[in-house]
Amino acid sequence: MVDKLNLHLVSDATGETLNTVARATVVQFEHTTIVHHRWSLVRTRLQLHRVIEGIEMEPGPVLSTLLDRALRTELEVACQRLGQKLVHVLDPVLAVLQEEVGEAASARPGRQYVLNADYFRRIDAMHYVLAHDDGLAQAGIAEADVVLVGVSRSSKTPTSFYLANRGIKAANVPLVPGLDDPPGLENPKCPVIGLTIDPLALTEIRRHRLRMIGAVPARQDPGAYVDPEAVKAELLWARRLCQRRGWPVIDVTRRSIEETAATVLQLMEAWHARRAKESAAS
Repeated sequence: MVDKLNLHLVSDATGETLNTVARATVVQFEHTTIVHHRWSLVRTRLQLHRVIEGIEMEPGPVLSTLLDRALRTELEVACQRLGQKLVHVLDPVLAVLQEEVGEAASARPGRQYVLNADYFRRIDAMHYVLAHDDGLAQAGIAEADVVLVGVSRSSKTPTSFYLANRGIKAANVPLVPGLDDPPGLENPKCPVIGLTIDPLALTEIRRHRLRMIGAVPARQDPGAYVDPEAVKAELLWARRLCQRRGWPVIDVTRRSIEETAATVLQLMEAWHARRAKESAAS
């Protein structure tokens, strides 16, 4: 077992695919320090020669998403000469799709990043989240694809931005005890999903916020913001509100933003499937 491993990620685009693959795999090895060497936008022989020099100086396995046949061949020859393993990450998937579709892949790098309708939908969703964060622009909630509700510091904003990067307009609305129920959600035209969190974890997050900025959110009782019993009561009140409204609730305590967003997407699909079934029945 080695203590340290160099891992070279070679891409002809942004490298996001390889970053995702590396992130999902290297965490399974707890006793080895894995150093990532990221080589992105590699589209010429000169750029590839710099990559090969880097592999020679810091030897280690190579993950590649290069599509250009000449560059791939040169990288393969270099890795064989240097005695380093090379994996073309996209090859198995492309092979299956080519066989099923009956069409050869175009091998054009970065095609997933073209300025098409999907790209502009993501940009539009980002603008929407900025305009509708923390209960802002209530009138625009009718345009949302999903509304996230929850108490302060329950990951509503970061989850909304992650969803926006998927092209989803996510509004988020704070739940504050003592105030009226959130307006505009009596008969929502999109799913409304509550986010909750463990009281102890939330108390610690809020204390950290106070240390960083020295202020509590508007509309929030300063005395109750970090009081453990008050926080527990606040979360209980918010959960009961969601139950009364029939809104599903996700506990984000031990979830990453990505996992929370994935669950939101599942609940959105279930909501739309239920609406479609109800519409067909009527």
